[in-house]
Amino acid sequence: MTVSLLLTGAHVIGRDGLVDVRVDDGAVTAVVPSGALATRGAATEGAAPEHVALDGRTLVPGLWDQHTHLTQWAMVRRRLDVSAATSPQHAAALVRDGLADPATAPAPGQPLVGFGFRWAAWAQAPTADVLDAVAGDVPVVLVSGDLHSAWASTAGLRFLGVEHPTGLLREEEWMPASPRLVALPDDVTDALVADAARAAAARGVVGVVDLEVADNLTVWRRRLARGWDGLRVRAGVWEQHLDAVLGEGLRTGDPLGPGGLVTQGPLKVISDGSLNTRTACCFDPYADATGADARGVLNVAPERLVPLMARGHAAGLRCAIHAIGDRANALALDAFAATGARGSVEHAQLLRWQDVERFAALGVVASVQPEHAMDDRDVADRLWAGRTDRNMPLATMLDAGVQLVFGSDAPVAPLDPWQAVAAAVTRSRDGRAPWHPEQRIGVVPALEASVDGAPLALAAGMPADLAVLDADPLDPATDLRAVPVAGTLLAGRWTHREL
Repeated sequence: MTVSLLLTGAHVIGRDGLVDVRVDDGAVTAVVPSGALATRGAATEGAAPEHVALDGRTLVPGLWDQHTHLTQWAMVRRRLDVSAATSPQHAAALVRDGLADPATAPAPGQPLVGFGFRWAAWAQAPTADVLDAVAGDVPVVLVSGDLHSAWASTAGLRFLGVEHPTGLLREEEWMPASPRLVALPDDVTDALVADAARAAAARGVVGVVDLEVADNLTVWRRRLARGWDGLRVRAGVWEQHLDAVLGEGLRTGDPLGPGGLVTQGPLKVISDGSLNTRTACCFDPYADATGADARGVLNVAPERLVPLMARGHAAGLRCAIHAIGDRANALALDAFAATGARGSVEHAQLLRWQDVERFAALGVVASVQPEHAMDDRDVADRLWAGRTDRNMPLATMLDAGVQLVFGSDAPVAPLDPWQAVAAAVTRSRDGRAPWHPEQRIGVVPALEASVDGAPLALAAGMPADLAVLDADPLDPATDLRAVPVAGTLLAGRWTHREL
C-alpha cells in the first residue's frame, strides 16, 4: 500500500493534543498522536506521500447538506436577488433596476427571473399590474424564498403558459409551471451546477442530498458521463419518476454510475405547503385567517401518502416527507407508523410536543434547516402567534433522542452548512436577540448533524472526506457563520485548497 497523503499537526475535536492523519486510496488509515507516523515510517513502498502541515488547524469530517435543490440553487446564484423587498412596490423597484443593469437584464424573449421575496409579511399582496408598471412587455417571474409560490407580470404569465387573475401563483398553481424556468440547454445547466459545487467545496462541503424536481436518474447519469467529480450526491426521486427507478430495481444507496459518487437517494413527497405561502398544514388557523384554507393545505393527503410510501419502502427506498405545519408532521409520522418505512421528515418545522417523542420512538430522522427559523421568525411570530415555542425545537428534539440532520433547502437558504450550524447554536442573526433561546444547541451536536454520521474525532476506515478549518468552531470567539475553510478533501483528493 502507498500512502497518498499525510496531514500533520491537526487539531481534531474529541482528541487531546495534535494528531497526524494518514490517507491511503481515498480512506483514512490512521489517526495518531502527532509525530508517531514519522517514527513508524510513513510509507511502506513507492513514492513518499504528499505531506501537508496543518500547523494546529482544525480537521473535521467533510460537511453535508441533507436537503438541496441543486440545479435551482445553481441558477439562483445568477438570478436577481429580491429578498430585501418589503412590499410589492419595493420588489418592483428592484426589478426596474435589474432590467436596467446589463448584468441581469434578460436576452430578448427571455424572462427576468428573480428570487427570494417573502410576501406573507407584506401589508398588501403582490399583483401582476405592479410588475407591469416597470416591466411592460418584458416577462418577469419572481420566485418566492420558500419556492412554494411565484409572482409574475402579465407577460411573465404568458411565458409560463398560465392564466391567473392576480399573478401570485401558489402551490399547485405554480409547481407545474416552474420547469419553464429551468429549460436551459443541458451543457449550460451542468456548467452552472459544477460551479455551484466548487463554491460548496470552498465551504467544506463534500456531499448533498439533491431533491431537485426532475428526472434525477437521467440528469445525474448524464453528469457522471461528463466527468462529474465535485461532490457526493444522493439523488432523490419524485413520484412522477418512480417507475423508472423501481423498474431498474434501484434501492437507496445504490450507485447510479461508476465511482460511487452519485447514489440513489430517497423518495421525496411534499405533503403540505409552507409558512410564507400560508399553506403549511396546521391544527390551528393562521392569525386572522378564515375560510377553507385557514389552517393551510395538504398537497398529498394520507390516503395517497400511505400507499405511496409503502410502495417505495417495499422497493428499498427511504422516504423523505416534506412536512412543515404541525398537522402535516403528525400525519407524516402516522404514515411512517402505518407503513414501517424508514427515512426522514423534511423541515419538521412546527411540532406538537407529543410528536417530538414519536419521532424518537419511530426512528424517523428530523431533517431540518435551522436557518429557516431565522428567515421565518418575524412572519412566524405573526402567523403562528402563541405557537412559536414549538417552531424547530432542536434542544427538545435532541433531549428526546431524535436524530437530527441539517440542510439548507438551497436555494431557500444558501448552500453553506456553517449558516445552519450558527443558526442552531445561536438562534440569532444580524445582531438580534436569540429567538426562543431555550432551543439552542451546542456546537458539537450541531456539527454532528452536519457531517452525515462521520465521527468528529475521525477514525481509521472512514472515507477521507475532510475539511481543514482556519478557526476552531469550539472557540467562543469564532464567528460560526464565517468559519474559514482552508481545504476540502473528497475521497482523499483536494476539491478546495488554500493551504
